[in-house]
Amino acid sequence: MNPGAGYGTHATARWAAEPGKGPGAEHRRGPFVRDRARVLHSFALRRLAAKTQVVGVGVGDFPRTRLTHSLECAQIGREFGAELGCDPDLVDAACLAHDLGHPPFGHNGEVALAAVAAGCGGFEGNAQSLRLLTRLEAKVAGAGLNLTRATLDATIKYPWGAPVLQATTGQPAKFGYYADDAAAYRWIKEGAPDGQLCLEAQVMDWADDIAYSVHDLEDGLQAGHITLRALRGAAERAAVTRLAADGYLPPGAAAEEELEEVFDGLLGLPFWPATFDGGPAALAALKHLTSELIGRFCGSAQEATLAAAEGRFPLTRYAAALLVPRQQRLECALLKAVTAHFVMRREGVAVRQAAERELIGELTDAVLAGAPGTLDPVLRPGYLAADSDQARLRVVVDQIASLTDTSAIAWHDRLCRRWRGSNPWRP
Repeated sequence: MNPGAGYGTHATARWAAEPGKGPGAEHRRGPFVRDRARVLHSFALRRLAAKTQVVGVGVGDFPRTRLTHSLECAQIGREFGAELGCDPDLVDAACLAHDLGHPPFGHNGEVALAAVAAGCGGFEGNAQSLRLLTRLEAKVAGAGLNLTRATLDATIKYPWGAPVLQATTGQPAKFGYYADDAAAYRWIKEGAPDGQLCLEAQVMDWADDIAYSVHDLEDGLQAGHITLRALRGAAERAAVTRLAADGYLPPGAAAEEELEEVFDGLLGLPFWPATFDGGPAALAALKHLTSELIGRFCGSAQEATLAAAEGRFPLTRYAAALLVPRQQRLECALLKAVTAHFVMRREGVAVRQAAERELIGELTDAVLAGAPGTLDPVLRPGYLAADSDQARLRVVVDQIASLTDTSAIAWHDRLCRRWRGSNPWRP
């Protein structure tokens, strides 16, 4: 199977040459089919099964993990991208890969690792994903999974490198690659317009936003942290709109008054259930809600993008930009803020998160003090070859980032020997 329009030899090139698969193998399995398979079978993807999405791993059987989130993101992105003409396997692979670099304990773990990695260029989950794909995963020596240029490009959400000065307080900066990985980034972006995302990356990013906002709402309702009655309360809605304006939209993008109006319209749509009691009918109604919201977000962007293309099809790479109507951008931000307000800021979470950050800091110190013996065998050669304290710290950060929530706790128990009788980071 040959790649479709817009995916020539430049897009399907790989960083490292590979031996052939035998007569006809490349014809039977196109380059993006192979990319998807490589991500699907990777160590890093399997680890996402025990990494926090929003609700902590082990709290219950229902909430999503990073793995289930990535699978759902891939399903949304694959179908949505195909409607625009993007290769579905390419988009699928990029969606599966988009969260590979996230550390234990979700975004809270990312904040903690950004602090401990300040001495080696910082930490960012998306930059760590690129590092895994191009360097750390063991498929092709020195080239990670050795994916095609187009697939790697589709995983990049932030087309810029780490800032020279790292912030040590507040939320860490977003960026797409570390200084160590600049050569790989330049190869991926060879011939691309500066500072732009390819269409497939924009599809991946919007699919991620959709999955994140809609499914985290579903998890929150199922867990009882969000109630339909509270959503309609004036005080709670005011708190959600403030949080959306301050935390999920660019500064000045929307006034709270506009967001309140959009929120009213969103909650007034006919597919919201009247109540939720966890019974069969309620679960069916909840699934109908998620389906309608996903269709609303995908359909509006698809229609706007194809209308702007004025008959051009298929749309791929840098030949088009994804257009998401403002209304749906604001609705998505509001749903994210709902989960943030009712789930991530509920009573007790701050104490747990502080303990998680403390755990990551202590564990990093312990691994660094005992390295290379404290490192997994796959990372020891890199540590031994490092020629500076900064480079050695980067390898230790790679190790900590690879751990799951459960293995981070187990490693801390084994290495730090400061285990308390009651641990607030345990589920």
